[in-house]
Amino acid sequence: MQSVLFPLLAVVAGYLIGSLSFAVIVSRLMGLSDPRSYGSGNPGATNVLRSGNKAAAILTLVFDALKGYVPVLLVLKFGEPYGLEEGTAALVGLAAFIGHLWPVFFRFVGGKGVATAAGVLLAINPWLGLSVLGVWIVMAAVFRYSSLASLSAAIGAPLLQMLVWDVGPELPAIALMSLLLIWRHAANIRKLMAGTESKLGQKAAPVAAGPAAKSHRHEQSRARKHDHKSDHKHSNKPHQHSK
Repeated sequence: MQSVLFPLLAVVAGYLIGSLSFAVIVSRLMGLSDPRSYGSGNPGATNVLRSGNKAAAILTLVFDALKGYVPVLLVLKFGEPYGLEEGTAALVGLAAFIGHLWPVFFRFVGGKGVATAAGVLLAINPWLGLSVLGVWIVMAAVFRYSSLASLSAAIGAPLLQMLVWDVGPELPAIALMSLLLIWRHAANIRKLMAGTESKLGQKAAPVAAGPAAKSHRHEQSRARKHDHKSDHKHSNKPHQHSK
């Protein structure tokens, strides 16, 4: 029973930790707009950077990476007495990554998971994580597109693991994270091909496009309809003439 229970609890804990959307949390604490309401609408460090607040973007990046790094590291360091080994650590990292993509605390509207995936890789295999991070930095420095750098890193992660390091129980989790990363960047791929993708550091467009903005516009629309109905009822009331 414990051989199933402890790994299951570890995976659930990883998912819950991954569900902490630090882009939204940091923005709220620093009095910034919800990152889902401007730019790409993506609650991640790159979109927070579009707010113009570099400190908020850095904090988001660090905490998003830590929520992938810490759960995996805890399993690797302290999980052996409970039957938690490398395979479980990889699943916990995958769960944290999935939590970032579909966070239970934020109506399952999450980011693309680049920083969280980097944290997972650094915990599973530090040299792999640093190599993939190097790929991202080089591509971002040369082309100035965060999405292109992320796609390159996603493709490189499982390839580097297979070619340089052993093919172990962590490879399926790494490969699945890479596939999900590429899938989450589908819109960015289309923009890159069309030449309309935003570059690193580019300020956000004033028109909000994220889910939070849609919800806000919906509330405004309902309020306008309510006011219109109230005015209509008021205008239909018979006028009382003074005698």
